[in-house]
Amino acid sequence: MPILPIDSGRYGTKEMKAIFEEESKLFYELTFEASVADAQAKLNIIPAEAAKDIKNIVSSGKITVQRVKELESASDHDIAAIVEAISELCLDSSKPWIHYGLTSNDVVDSSTSMQMRDVFKIIESKIIQLIKELLIKAKEYQDLPSVGRTHGQHASITSFGLKFAIWSNEFLDHLTRIKEGEKRFLLCKTLGVVGTGSLMREKALEVQKLVSQDLDLYPTEAATQVVSRERYAEMMFIITLIASTLDKIAVEIRNLQRSEIGEVQESFKKGQIGSSAVPVKRNPIKSERVSSLARIIRSNLNVSLENITLWHERDLTNSANERFIIPMASILIDDMIGTMTRIISGLKVNTDRVMKNIELTKGQIFAEFVLQGLILKGVPRFDAYRTIQSTAFKALESNEHFFKALTLEPRIMDNINEEELKMIFNPQTQLSASENIIDNIVSKAKTMNVIPNKS
Repeated sequence: MPILPIDSGRYGTKEMKAIFEEESKLFYELTFEASVADAQAKLNIIPAEAAKDIKNIVSSGKITVQRVKELESASDHDIAAIVEAISELCLDSSKPWIHYGLTSNDVVDSSTSMQMRDVFKIIESKIIQLIKELLIKAKEYQDLPSVGRTHGQHASITSFGLKFAIWSNEFLDHLTRIKEGEKRFLLCKTLGVVGTGSLMREKALEVQKLVSQDLDLYPTEAATQVVSRERYAEMMFIITLIASTLDKIAVEIRNLQRSEIGEVQESFKKGQIGSSAVPVKRNPIKSERVSSLARIIRSNLNVSLENITLWHERDLTNSANERFIIPMASILIDDMIGTMTRIISGLKVNTDRVMKNIELTKGQIFAEFVLQGLILKGVPRFDAYRTIQSTAFKALESNEHFFKALTLEPRIMDNINEEELKMIFNPQTQLSASENIIDNIVSKAKTMNVIPNKS
């Protein structure tokens, strides 16, 4: 019976969860054992016939999770049980050469890297799809003026499409981080008990190089019995950064969907229920789900950082928790990216409300541009600032439109005529470099081959 929501199917995709199934984990571990034997045979460390026999056994499908568990129940050691399971089926002449020169964590860490190699392939492909959806929205709404808010207050005019371009740029950088980081954390280790390559001696590094190439991993440069957990912490940090960007987007959508703002709305399918008690509710539950899961991933990062400080050449204080945090982070981030992609794709933008909200402050959102207008006419900045501020505060107290208040202020009108003021108060003229910024992000995506270059 399922215990966790991940087990019940509430969170996570089949393709991602399949990587962490018991059968898949065993497959990765057996694949590693076969690759090491093959490399050792090529370098004349073990007999070629033994390597061939080991490879045939591990690829035969005869070693089952059930049998490994039976052996582990006696030995109380999961990797020793795998080695014993191979030994049960191998020729007597091959038995001495199984797992030769290796230690358990060579298998554990290298197979984890194989899992994460496949995890990041899925994550990267889904990030690319999310970027595409974000850039579609960025271009669609690049000419839509909207309220730019700082400290929760109306600050100045921005392009509504710029929001999506900024988010897409973060994900372009996340793709770069993954690619740059993989050589540091998708590591293969075959260096034995304390990282010296003891039994393989002068050929140890060559074995590791061959196995790394075979498994599409990177050879460990130096290690104790385990790959340094700084590497895992970096891997978890990248996943956490991605989760936090998704959370940032989710929070913005949740805020913009508030009744008082009403600029966007998550898709709401026919028959969907927003509240069991209030029939009219359309809650941003998908964005809230993303924010909720982000908190789990961020908490897992702290565990990964704690795992860095192991005793001497290693202890086991990292082992149990990594069986939780690595699969959980992978499965949840995959779910979050997919959820956010669906949110962005189906997001309804209420353009009328976006434009209407610009006028909530009765024109005071244009204060920055009035200040610029006075400065360009030669008015000292501080004098212009104080004049605009006092005029704005008086207009606010008397519930007067800022434009009208300005036209009644001689210190303003002596420097800016009414036609110039009308131009300043046209939001369409205040998008500044927004379109250029969006186009630059689109070009960046094309350069990175995230979207096709049709030029």
